[in-house]
Amino acid sequence: MKRRIYLFILSAFLLSSCAELLQVVQTIDTERPLTQTEVVSGLKEALKIGTDSAASRLARQNGYYGDQAVKILLPPEAAVIVNNVHRLPGGEKMLEDLILRINRSAEDAAREAGPVFYRAITQMSIQDGFGILRGEQDAATSYLKNNTYQQLFNLYQPKLKTSLDKKLIAGVSTNQSWETLTTQWNRLAGSLAGQVAGLNKVEVELDTYLTDKALEGLFLKLAVEEQKIRTDANARVTDLLRRVFGK
Repeated sequence: MKRRIYLFILSAFLLSSCAELLQVVQTIDTERPLTQTEVVSGLKEALKIGTDSAASRLARQNGYYGDQAVKILLPPEAAVIVNNVHRLPGGEKMLEDLILRINRSAEDAAREAGPVFYRAITQMSIQDGFGILRGEQDAATSYLKNNTYQQLFNLYQPKLKTSLDKKLIAGVSTNQSWETLTTQWNRLAGSLAGQVAGLNKVEVELDTYLTDKALEGLFLKLAVEEQKIRTDANARVTDLLRRVFGK
């Protein structure tokens, strides 16, 4: 009888010891230093998730147009049109339609942003990875913007220009709508009445301006997604993200 009691106590002790040992091993594994591969892979995964989320949000209807943080308005050079558009017959409606078309074009182009970002993400080095991990809340976004902006612009602009030429509303493209508005405005500005009023003509490459603004909005949304992953454990949807950003 005593022997059975001893065996029971010994078994309980061994089981308890095994459980404690397993907990120690798991703690050691969790706290082991991150490898270079884990850091870079984690950051690339975070950027892919972030860019997917940012691009998909902007690609929805009203992704740009309905979000005041990224809504694209006319270029600053066109402020003279905005301030005096009431001088044109039907000018206010024409202006609002144009802004809607511009944002619809950006939403259309945002659908193609993912692959462009993916190619840039694959270029991240080990040194870049550790610098980003220890950097500011938007360090990954800043890295992507500072190192690939021109490449992204060159890849993004043709897609956006195609979108601008697409007949989206009432069979009229954004470029046609912009040309109609500026042509009428420049005609007024060049008239005697326009010269007396001191009105200036507007000469702006719409696709260049719109590409800059569309990318600006995209990077803004990407920074928001990056901050979520850095600060909100619930946003770390994979084991790798939890391990890298949990540090």
